[in-house]
Amino acid sequence: MTRHVILVGFVVTLTAFAPWLHAQEAKPSPIVAATKYTCVMHPEVVSDKTGKCPKCGMKLVPMKPKPKASPLPSTHASNEMHSGSHHDMKMPMHGMSMPSSISIADPMSRESSGTAWVPDSTPMYGKMFMFGDDMLMLHGGAFPRYTNVSTDRGDDRIDMPNWFMGMYSHPIGDNAQLGARLMMSLDPLTEGGRGYPLLFQTGESWHNQPLHDRQHPHDLFDELSLSYSQKFNADLSSYIYFGYPGEPALGAPTFMHRLSAMDNPDAPIGHHWEDSTHITFGVATLGAVWKTVKVEGSIFTGREPDENRYDFDRPRFDSYSGRISWNPTQNLALQVSHGYLHSPEALDPQTNQHRTTASAIYNQPLGKDANWATSFVWGQDNNTGEGKTEAFLLETDYQRGRDTIYARWERVEKSGHELVLSGSDLGRIFPVSAYSLGYVRDLTHGKGIDVGLGGEFTVSTMPDRLERYYGSDLGYGVQVFLRIRPSRMQMGEMGSDMEMGTKK
Repeated sequence: MTRHVILVGFVVTLTAFAPWLHAQEAKPSPIVAATKYTCVMHPEVVSDKTGKCPKCGMKLVPMKPKPKASPLPSTHASNEMHSGSHHDMKMPMHGMSMPSSISIADPMSRESSGTAWVPDSTPMYGKMFMFGDDMLMLHGGAFPRYTNVSTDRGDDRIDMPNWFMGMYSHPIGDNAQLGARLMMSLDPLTEGGRGYPLLFQTGESWHNQPLHDRQHPHDLFDELSLSYSQKFNADLSSYIYFGYPGEPALGAPTFMHRLSAMDNPDAPIGHHWEDSTHITFGVATLGAVWKTVKVEGSIFTGREPDENRYDFDRPRFDSYSGRISWNPTQNLALQVSHGYLHSPEALDPQTNQHRTTASAIYNQPLGKDANWATSFVWGQDNNTGEGKTEAFLLETDYQRGRDTIYARWERVEKSGHELVLSGSDLGRIFPVSAYSLGYVRDLTHGKGIDVGLGGEFTVSTMPDRLERYYGSDLGYGVQVFLRIRPSRMQMGEMGSDMEMGTKK
């Protein structure tokens, strides 16, 4: 009861915050009116009046007056363009594209979980603040909901999967940058120790028993990281990343940071094949970027977080991984990676794991307020004494205005040991699948915080042999939820924020 009261109070607070934020954004800008206005996407458009771009409809922003004398080199800026990206257009106030908090040479839109990449054209949902040349970006999402999963191993409950994140960057001269990130989750409070119902989900434990058919809660602190990046020339840069906790260079971008999954309240059931190392208590990564190709390696703690979701686990640095990422076009992000995880499960400390992953993420902008994002992710785990098992995921998210439709298909090979079966079934491998379709309608849209009302229906299939445990060879899940997150950022708004930063 106490958890539900806190949950309701938290939702009311978030919802009440939206009008205030909108009112703040509606205040007149302290910037002195410029005589000329232009479009970030189409700088050839110049007007004497504020308004919208006739080509793309984006808000026109003030042009910075040309200096009378040659200016000093802009801090944290470069005139090199990222080929094909919507960040090719220089910000009219700073003369630059906004860099990632991890790597000064990468556009911010490429940044995802840990050091992973998404397509450059990916829209950003967040709020940016400038403090001189320092940048703070806030992200997050919360899903207050009711969910019901059928079958003998199902459950129903009211809960709220959630996460909140801040990214900060501080330039050092023209070609170096310090970055810091903090990501937190109230899952320990809203989900309890057992997590939320999710058929066929496995991994981690509760009360010294392995979890099955439930998604474990995330820790209170999901990322606390520092990074340093250095640009050597127009094409070559490198960075160092340290997190406690953090995410090693292994797997696709974590599901809540992929736009194709961002509207779905559920974690993938192949999470522990594809991207489960996103909370690692102790990780160090060294990476090098040449144009649109990145090579990176990590040493990290292989053990997954323990049952105490509020503490910081002991760092071990007993595992390693490597990843190659490539963004061949503005709309496509590719990666392959491999890692060795030493004793990932506390209840089975003798088992080690080799994980191999590959992914392709495609994003297609469809106008000022429309987008289509699709991801394919494959993962393979090779466990001591168990052999290889694979997971396949295909998910897509289509958004236009206030409406969003999303879908996900998964097929995962799970052992009887993973599913906590009994007898001779412990050593068997069972292919299980899940098909989900969801819809979200924004009740508030583009007002600082978007609050959407959504619903999802999931069908799960399994081999006949699992009927004795689940009561049927089909499982059904239904949920109704609110999706609360920051509004999508527009390039014109980013330019205004950056100009305000120079006035502080």
